[in-house]
Amino acid sequence: MASSSQQQQQQPTAILSVYDKTNILDLAKGLHSAGVRLLGSGGTAKKIRDAGLPIGDVSDITKAPEMLGGRVKTLHPAVHGGILAQTDLEKDRADLAEQKIDPIDIVVCNLYPFEDTIAREPAPSIAEAVEEVDIGGVTLLRAAAKNHKRVWILTDPADYAPFLKTFTSSSGNAEATQAQRNLYALKAFTHTAQYDDAISNYFRKQYAGPSNEVVQHLPLRYGANPHQKPAQAFVTEGAMPVKALSGSPGYINLLDALNAYALVRELAAATGLAAAASFKHVSPAGAAIGVPLKPASAQAFFVADLGELSPLASAYARARGADRMSSFGDFIGLSHEVDEQTAKIISREVSDGVVAPAYSAAALEILSKKKGGKYCVLQIDPAYVPASRERREVYGITLEQGRNNAVIDPKTYFEKIVSKTQLPTDAAAAEQARLDLTVATLALKYTQSNSVCYALDGGVIGLGAGQQSRIHCTRLAGGKADNWWLRHHPRVLGLSFKKGVKRAEKSNAIDLFVEGVFDSLSPEELAASEERKDWEALFESIPEPLSAEERKAHAAQLSGVACASDAFFPFPDNVYRAARSGTSYLAAPGGSVMDEACIEAANKLGIVVCRTELRLFHH
Repeated sequence: MASSSQQQQQQPTAILSVYDKTNILDLAKGLHSAGVRLLGSGGTAKKIRDAGLPIGDVSDITKAPEMLGGRVKTLHPAVHGGILAQTDLEKDRADLAEQKIDPIDIVVCNLYPFEDTIAREPAPSIAEAVEEVDIGGVTLLRAAAKNHKRVWILTDPADYAPFLKTFTSSSGNAEATQAQRNLYALKAFTHTAQYDDAISNYFRKQYAGPSNEVVQHLPLRYGANPHQKPAQAFVTEGAMPVKALSGSPGYINLLDALNAYALVRELAAATGLAAAASFKHVSPAGAAIGVPLKPASAQAFFVADLGELSPLASAYARARGADRMSSFGDFIGLSHEVDEQTAKIISREVSDGVVAPAYSAAALEILSKKKGGKYCVLQIDPAYVPASRERREVYGITLEQGRNNAVIDPKTYFEKIVSKTQLPTDAAAAEQARLDLTVATLALKYTQSNSVCYALDGGVIGLGAGQQSRIHCTRLAGGKADNWWLRHHPRVLGLSFKKGVKRAEKSNAIDLFVEGVFDSLSPEELAASEERKDWEALFESIPEPLSAEERKAHAAQLSGVACASDAFFPFPDNVYRAARSGTSYLAAPGGSVMDEACIEAANKLGIVVCRTELRLFHH
């Protein structure tokens, strides 16, 4: 017959220490009925004891009282030795016997939400928050979860009933039982990870905010909308690579800034030239490299008065000039140190902010005065390299993927020509074609899909973003390219605005003119149109509409355009539409059953088709 000591050793032991006491009495009753010895601490033991169930205190096995105001209760070899022991190992069994420690088979524990602690009103002091950091509970959870091959760890009250069913069953499947323990261990690790995340998030704000020596936390004005507060950006390793030199970014500002800088950094690396991007709502309205402007473009982009531009100023003038309507209120990305001339161009435009690796003293002085000192000027560490994996949370679910680290090298990326027409034999013309294809392709890499981009002379001239069908991307981008080209028409460049008309008003008026918004109205409709009256009031002399013949003749002069797509063209209609906007070069991956039909259409039009073999969706 077994001795009393042997029976005691064979009796399963459970430790119960929970914040959320939902169903804890049902669990305790089930465990007691199954012959499990119950041990508890604090309020958990009291609740079970008050219900008339036998439960001992953790001090019964530690032989030590709670100390340091309750901060040390379960931190003891008798507890953690009993949990962590691998009882199938003779050495562990010998250690337990030598120290007179019984194995612990079940741990029931969950933690007080730290978010609730710091959300109290009035807000707790740092010292008060520190006192709420749980040590013993987290240690119980991690110890039991680590040894889940033997130990049951329960954190979720919803698991109590299925656990009891398995634990009390005499015909359980060992494999299924272990799978259940595995799942509960995962829940425990997740519980402690979330708890630690809440704590580190709190102390990151306290100890690594903008006023600290090491910054990991950047407060944002608000989220995607003003009612979405609080909002922040943070890193968990190293220092925050972005700092505000002036103003304060919002959530969308920072999304635009980070995507814009990633784009211009790649453009500069690929081409060896300064690069700029104008971002709105996480897609580029324009992007360009520092190729000198032709006189007509300088006039169309409102920079003719500045004379010869620096490479960076040229790049931003092109990027902003790609689609001035969409760039209104943009966030700017610049690849190089911002010079005074570039800052002057920015200071004249309606913009939300700028990000760059550095600023000259003169440039920073100009930008810091914009918007009464509230203009957002961000500096980013050019040595920063993001992690190879990226995560985002959507509707409470975390998605993870490898970062899109595909390199677009203009020397090799466009070498697979599948059309009859080849790249120009003239070296300079071929180099320009590759540069324009590179600008268009890299712009797509940071544009909401589906997307198609047209580029010319080192800059985007039309970008169709976020459309569900490819042809609508091609049409949208083509329409913007046509608008861009019409803004270079001599009659548009010669429009006579009244003194004092603002740049944004000029852009709107030019857009109405080149789009022919009023051209189809009858004399009666024109006379009744308040919009037309407001438009006419901007001019010294009211311009005559561009005729169909003028439009056609000017459109015929547009050529050499590069058009890229972030995925295959599914039908030849895309090729024909691109050709109407002066396209001479197409770049897109294959994969459509209509690939050959698209190539055949390009052959008929004399368009070069570069097969890239790389899809570039971005969301």
